[in-house]
Amino acid sequence: MNAPEPLAALAALAAATPAAPDFRDDGLMAGLGLPHAVPVAPQPLPQPHWVARSEALAAELGWADWLASDEALALLSGNAQPVGGTRATVYSGHQFGVWAGQLGDGRALLLGEAQTHSGPAVRVELQLKGSGRTPYSRMGDGRAVLRSSIREFLCSEAMAALGIPTTRALALVGSPLPVRRERMETAAVVTRVAPSFLRFGHFEHFTHTAADPSALQRLVDATTRRFYPEAAAAPCPAAALLEAVSRRTATLLAQWQAVGFCHGVMNTDNMSILGLTIDYGPFGFLDAYDPGHVCNHSDHQGRYAFARQPNVAFWNLHALAQALLPLMPDQEQALAALEAYRVVFPQALAGALRAKLGLREAHQHGSADGALADGWLRLLAQDRVDHGIAWRRLAGFASTEGADNAPLRDLFLDRAAFDVWAAGYAARLRAEASIDADRALRMNRVNPKFLLRNHLAETAIARAEEGDFGEVQRLLKVLQRPYDEQAEHEAYAGFPPDWAQQLEISCSS
Repeated sequence: MNAPEPLAALAALAAATPAAPDFRDDGLMAGLGLPHAVPVAPQPLPQPHWVARSEALAAELGWADWLASDEALALLSGNAQPVGGTRATVYSGHQFGVWAGQLGDGRALLLGEAQTHSGPAVRVELQLKGSGRTPYSRMGDGRAVLRSSIREFLCSEAMAALGIPTTRALALVGSPLPVRRERMETAAVVTRVAPSFLRFGHFEHFTHTAADPSALQRLVDATTRRFYPEAAAAPCPAAALLEAVSRRTATLLAQWQAVGFCHGVMNTDNMSILGLTIDYGPFGFLDAYDPGHVCNHSDHQGRYAFARQPNVAFWNLHALAQALLPLMPDQEQALAALEAYRVVFPQALAGALRAKLGLREAHQHGSADGALADGWLRLLAQDRVDHGIAWRRLAGFASTEGADNAPLRDLFLDRAAFDVWAAGYAARLRAEASIDADRALRMNRVNPKFLLRNHLAETAIARAEEGDFGEVQRLLKVLQRPYDEQAEHEAYAGFPPDWAQQLEISCSS
């Protein structure tokens, strides 16, 4: 029996409508409301067009068909709004170690919390970056430019492919709208995706700027209920939250240091309460290994130099602890919670370096493996050897006596120093009966061949600014398989050109 015509028409319409984000009205920030988040509409983006889309993320969330639709372009350009409207959140923070007071979402708007189609319990927040002025824009225009937006889009997805906790990027929309930074550029909007965009600064705000203990308590309660249920059930939820965040941050920083990622602007308002990499601005992956490398040319004091990142994260956790103190019985609980970072970070980094060296298990004298890793990094630093290429070539190291290991050895100027280290490394591999071929496979699963180096991003940006967005999408696909050989894309894994050394990345990049 045929369905009645109206029902058949509705069924056909439903089948033709791509699955879209199902925005909920009971999301964390919507539930908190004022003063945590204020309703504000995005400013329409004239003549929007797609620059790039992460098909992998869209498929993961169940929105692949929808992302190709005009409806998606309208929503993700800020030219339409979800039923519940959009919001900007308020936070404060320390910037370059100095208290900056109230900050907030100056160029970002929360679309809301959406139910994905990848599982009944999976909900994520969607945020537009570059969608116009908000009450927290201060003197800014609330816009983002194509250049910085391409960098954030690519690195968000590259970090996810590396297995490093991060916010994600679903789409990048461009527009001919002129925006002035160091020069006149065009506008763009990135759609960011994360379980939450809560920052250390959200908590700092309600202790130091707004001085509202009840708002701070509500924020802690909502955060622990949703993301840290064990902390919510603890005798002191604020202390338990601080300890959990300390652990996640320690693990994250170990992953950054292992892969050679420099964030560039680790202000407390750029630190995620969920231990995610957030706010891709003047970031960079190391080319030549230099522990003192500063990737942000605005960081004149080198506060956020590569080797300083772990200590800066610990400093930022102390700032979070200060913000949470009003909800703790005494300072000792905060100090005890922070101790988790001091324990977890060195363990996590040692484990990551052991895996990168291809060692299956810790040496019975743990300090021996530490010395082996430290010796390798000192060699890289001494000769400014390319960090990513050196680690990748190390997988091909032959542990048999007398092997010359020329492809690796030739990276170093001080060949004698390399030979001394190589002899110790070979002995360590033989001591655990390591089979070179098996070890190479393991190492290539943790030492990426492809990284978003600045010169690769710069090339994609230059072409995009000429109207050719193909390189952005090609580079994205390469970066989504960072550990695979991808012989057809060998050029993306080569040494950076000489001109790459002149690239400078600032907070507006």
